[in-house]
Amino acid sequence: MKNLIKFLLFVLLVSGGISVLYDYRIKTGGLKFLAVASEKYSLAANASVDPKDVAGLENLNRERRALVSSVVPSVVSIKTSRKVAVRKQYQLDPGDFFNRNPRQFRNPNEEAMVQNSLGSGVVVTSEGHIITNNHVVDQVDEIEVQLSDGRTKKARLVGSDTVVDLAVLKVDEAGLKPLKFGDSDAVQAGDFVVAIGNPFGFEETVTDGIISSKGRPNRVDGFGDYLQTNAAINPGNSGGPLVNLRGEIIGINTAIISRSGGSQGIGFAIPSNSVKTALESLLKNGRIIRGYLGIQARPTTQGVAETDGVIVDDVVANSPAAEAKLKRDDVIKKFNGHTVRNITELRSLVAQVELNKKVELELVRNGNTLKVSAEIKEQPADYLTSRNNPRQPQTPQQPEDQQDQPDETNPLVSVEVAEVNADVVKRLDLPNRIRGVLVTKVDGEAGELRAGDVIEEVNQQPVTSVSEFKKVVASLDPNGTQVLSVCRHRTRSFVVVRPR
Repeated sequence: MKNLIKFLLFVLLVSGGISVLYDYRIKTGGLKFLAVASEKYSLAANASVDPKDVAGLENLNRERRALVSSVVPSVVSIKTSRKVAVRKQYQLDPGDFFNRNPRQFRNPNEEAMVQNSLGSGVVVTSEGHIITNNHVVDQVDEIEVQLSDGRTKKARLVGSDTVVDLAVLKVDEAGLKPLKFGDSDAVQAGDFVVAIGNPFGFEETVTDGIISSKGRPNRVDGFGDYLQTNAAINPGNSGGPLVNLRGEIIGINTAIISRSGGSQGIGFAIPSNSVKTALESLLKNGRIIRGYLGIQARPTTQGVAETDGVIVDDVVANSPAAEAKLKRDDVIKKFNGHTVRNITELRSLVAQVELNKKVELELVRNGNTLKVSAEIKEQPADYLTSRNNPRQPQTPQQPEDQQDQPDETNPLVSVEVAEVNADVVKRLDLPNRIRGVLVTKVDGEAGELRAGDVIEEVNQQPVTSVSEFKKVVASLDPNGTQVLSVCRHRTRSFVVVRPR
């Protein structure tokens, strides 16, 4: 015990000595590096700009906040998952024969992998219906919706349409706030817009911009052309709303043109009028019902500037056009009171007409103006595969020594493609009902086209086979710019290809 007391006293004496020495060194400057002198500082007391001088911008800030805060509660994040069977690349350990569950023993080289993906959506009914893109929820096992307050709900798929790329979900939750549809026909280039969504998993991301253009051609559907915007749209924004100053939906964001995979200021949205028509059709009928006239047409361009109207190139037998006595070379000027400016506009007008409704067409035939009545029927199921494509001009036969020589100014001639079959769809995780050709090799410059892309359309012309792709490419202007509709990793976008 005495030894313990002596040891404690020794420790106390040593500690006291060290403390005295430390204080002495500080007072004499021996440990100056430990002494921190306070720095004098003065923060700015006033803003550099008087709020009175930017009253307009302050009002703009408040108004933009009010717009965003009123819209965000209606926007949801969509998270999906699906199980995919994958083959193991390693050999089975013999010990697994004794440890494996008998139910798992049937195929030891196969296991399930869960794939997750993200998207956006918007509440459009008080009952909890949500609009999104079809490619966001195509072929998934589970759909989960995250509301703006952080709650997550399981959602069920009510209906979808691959061609127009829209899907309707339903969550059983009371008190959701739906957004109103605006009139996309009234939208003009230059109008202010806001895009809200879930890009790269960042929920409730808000970007703004303007309407850059209207009437950009849709991928394969005549149901409605795209709105173009410079509001930043990135992967994960798909299915989210594009809204106007009144907080109304004027479009559903669906595609981009990009070299990097992210936003480069060129995004596309399905117009709200087309979305609303598709929504009502899906809810009432379980599918989208498109109106059908039954003509092949070409633009009214005769070596000069294009004028309003479309020329009837052919009339499909037993179609509404045939019953209305339309003839080849008729020029359709008006449809149901709307001026027809081009082929895509006519397709959109026809597709959205109520079935079995009689509409009036104003024609020019042999220089004379006349009016006829046509009763719009439902578009046949196979119509999109043989739909209205302008006839390609016949080119003179080349001399034998010039045949089969590649056009060096057209980059698409060096693109090698293959058919899209069930194995390709599964291996690349593509939408189940995709139609197009698979890019297998790209030699030289072909824009941002990559091996593994599926080309669905070239300059608005659907390509559903290798032979069809080669035929379309052969008919292209080698000095022109081509726009390809491409599906890459379940994301649809556009690729621009310019001549060499």
